[in-house]
Amino acid sequence: MVFSSNSFLFFFLPAILVLYFAVPSKYRNVILLLGSLIFYGWGEPRLIVLMMIVILINYFSACAMKRFARWEKEILILNISLNLLILGGFKYSGFIIRNFNYILPGGYQLRIPDIALPIGISFYTFQSMSYVIDVYRGDVPCQKNVLTFATYVSMFPQLIAGPIVRYRDVEAELRRRTVNYTDFASGVLLFLIGLSKKLLLANRMGEAWEALRITDGSFSAGICMIAYTLQIYFDFSGYSDMALGLGRMLGFRFPKNFDYPYISRSVTEFWRRWHITLGSWFREYVYIPLGGNRYGRKKQVRNVLIVWLLTGLWHGASWNFVLWGLYYAFLLILEKMFLLKFLDRLPKTIRILYVWLIVSFGWVLFSMPEFSELGAFLSRLIHFTENSIHEKNLILAYSPLMLLSVFCATPLPKRLYHMTDGRQSQRCIQIIGAVMLLLLCTSSLASRSYNPFIYFRF
Repeated sequence: MVFSSNSFLFFFLPAILVLYFAVPSKYRNVILLLGSLIFYGWGEPRLIVLMMIVILINYFSACAMKRFARWEKEILILNISLNLLILGGFKYSGFIIRNFNYILPGGYQLRIPDIALPIGISFYTFQSMSYVIDVYRGDVPCQKNVLTFATYVSMFPQLIAGPIVRYRDVEAELRRRTVNYTDFASGVLLFLIGLSKKLLLANRMGEAWEALRITDGSFSAGICMIAYTLQIYFDFSGYSDMALGLGRMLGFRFPKNFDYPYISRSVTEFWRRWHITLGSWFREYVYIPLGGNRYGRKKQVRNVLIVWLLTGLWHGASWNFVLWGLYYAFLLILEKMFLLKFLDRLPKTIRILYVWLIVSFGWVLFSMPEFSELGAFLSRLIHFTENSIHEKNLILAYSPLMLLSVFCATPLPKRLYHMTDGRQSQRCIQIIGAVMLLLLCTSSLASRSYNPFIYFRF
């Protein structure tokens, strides 16, 4: 089940909200947990078992650290090993066997069947690990109620594709939360904005990407690259907005995951604005424990390489993700060494265009697991080829919506909204806008079948 589906919008969500607010507040975690398990197991009920195993491993690990304080470091190491073993077994075992082709004694070749990747496993595994690490550090208390902890890990708004919510972000709200009319209304509006990003912009840019990637012209390849750059932003930020909106409806304040990354003036700034919760997770639990930038330039370069190699692998078990991670490690190291000082002297517009070029090329690496396809696409970009009439028509057809998407990827719409005078006029804009967005999204769902979520595969 996905947020941008009729089954979620018109059946699951209304049902869970009615039940959630009908019961006394002390039972809302139970309703949220049951609803989350139904949501997660909608298409694959057996995946619930895996998620519950991860929940129990991390719950009992934290309890054991408090019970046997003398052995808490050993318990932490065991816990991290088990989490990574589960994540690696489902996500990377096939990749390792295919690429390194181990031969067992006696000449037998090690073969494993292809295992379907459980949806959201990277997200809920990282959340669970962060909780145990924070308990070990003494940053959060150990949660003694297993149902409360299971609710934290399995919350359906952010279960499938984030944001990565750390336990300390929602600890107080798991114990006690209230929802007033203003919070609920703002949550609904935020959800509809995210849904509109997904259905009205991301899906259309995805259609442009699919149509233009199989053409032959150089200019169409460049437009295709921009289309994917816009698709992945509105796809993922739209999902994050929907998750934050749903959380607000239920009384939770999840951390922001995007902050207009395409107006960044450097790659360093871009990664402070894109997938903020993943970046902060790697910074706090990998980069800083490795030493960060505290022990000289060489170790800082090493730490950046490690973090970005892991970031690439986190996104998928494929060489293109390794290449994508190393690509950004190289760029970030260059900026830290000298490039940022040079960029600071350039006009703002040039710096933003630099980020668009760098990031758009990075998304090409990200999107194409087959190097043969990647090589053919890059060849189209480098070697000038005339566009056919069909390609020109495709570009003209998608150009208006692409320009609108670029506009919506900036803070300008929000600034225009805040320029309206008075709370009453803003309230009218919110109500009229919400109704219009709901009608447009419903129409899009009814008339179009193209509705992928890019980050579901991670």
